[in-house]
Amino acid sequence: MTIRDILEYRNIAVVGISDNPERPSNFVARFLIGHGYNVIPVNPALVEWEGIKCYPDLLSIPETVDVVDIFRRPDAVPPIVDEAIKIKAKVVWMQQGIVNEEAAACARAAGLEVVMDKCMKIEFNRLKG
Repeated sequence: MTIRDILEYRNIAVVGISDNPERPSNFVARFLIGHGYNVIPVNPALVEWEGIKCYPDLLSIPETVDVVDIFRRPDAVPPIVDEAIKIKAKVVWMQQGIVNEEAAACARAAGLEVVMDKCMKIEFNRLKG
């Protein structure tokens, strides 16, 4: 599966979303919404983000998640991948600057696609912009 194929998925859980508009998680999520994606905010410190209910973790999300877009430190990725596997997400996407080979191997072993060290907004603009 290519990144172009992955960008066809519509339900994106943004893990580590911030209410600070200068944070990458915030402006990438806004960009995705502006391009027709269903963004599902995930941050245990927020009740809502931009008027959208925010979930404390992936296991709390009541709808299907296609892509888990991770904006967390590399050492925080393994438990997020474990949750992505449990909810049967299709893709784990670690944003630019985030690499965790061990977590990626676990995701792949469970049948998930993995993207590391890339930004969904940049890839969207490169491939579809």
